[in-house]
Amino acid sequence: TYSAPPVTRTAPNAARPMERSMTEPSRPATPYGQQAQRPYGQTAPAGGGFFSRSPFMSGLLGGLIGVGLGGLLFGHGLFGGMHGFGFAGFLGLLLQIALIVLLVRWAMSFFRNRAGQPAPAGMPNRMAREAASAAPGPRGMGMGGGAGPGTAPLTLQKEDFDTFERMLKQVNEAWSRQDLSALQRLATPEMVQYFADDLADLSSRGLRNETRDVVLEQGDLAEAWREGNRDYATVAMHFSMVDVTRRLADGRVVEGDPELRTRATELWTFTRSQGGSWLLSAIQQTG
Repeated sequence: TYSAPPVTRTAPNAARPMERSMTEPSRPATPYGQQAQRPYGQTAPAGGGFFSRSPFMSGLLGGLIGVGLGGLLFGHGLFGGMHGFGFAGFLGLLLQIALIVLLVRWAMSFFRNRAGQPAPAGMPNRMAREAASAAPGPRGMGMGGGAGPGTAPLTLQKEDFDTFERMLKQVNEAWSRQDLSALQRLATPEMVQYFADDLADLSSRGLRNETRDVVLEQGDLAEAWREGNRDYATVAMHFSMVDVTRRLADGRVVEGDPELRTRATELWTFTRSQGGSWLLSAIQQTG
């Protein structure tokens, strides 16, 4: 099950479930949104058939059978008899049967539609940036949330927090330059691939996103833990920046304002091998 990082003073709202990131050992193997439900458009099998699920149809069918049996017992034929009516009586009987058939078919269709509506089995995964208007360009998703079983608390030093603030600026600068080599030094391979996919998508549409002049306004630790030979830290960061999207052809701004600073609050998760350097492994939206 998904476990969100604890809320903090910087990020008082619950974090959105991450959909992609580097998977830590204790994280569940099933991505968020891909729950064990039936595929979209398929309904669960129902036992007993339609008539056993519909009291109205059971009563209607029972009434028709009762009328027929009553006619037979009292000598009037299956539906009350046609003696003395000749051909006109026969046509009347056919008309009654046709009306009953139409009524039964309509009722079956009505109750089948009500009983058999398919239910979605979770929305497909999508990039978090599509739902975060004030967030910078680089977007990573993840599986899971907080520290899992078999972990130990981790104490961070001031130098670690200074590193996180510096990496917030460096990642956004590298993103704005479309510098994948720099991103490879700052993030896990999986995160770098996500950045590369985003940059390629923007380029295919003739666009370029810039997130510059990043200033950390407030930040605090959500959680930190050690698992095996790796350390993890999730940090809530509230920051301001200039976020604009330009056309590659002429540099014209198509989204954002180069003179206006925007604000964002995000949870960044970092990881390192013991004795190694911190690397960005996930970015999570809040609210």
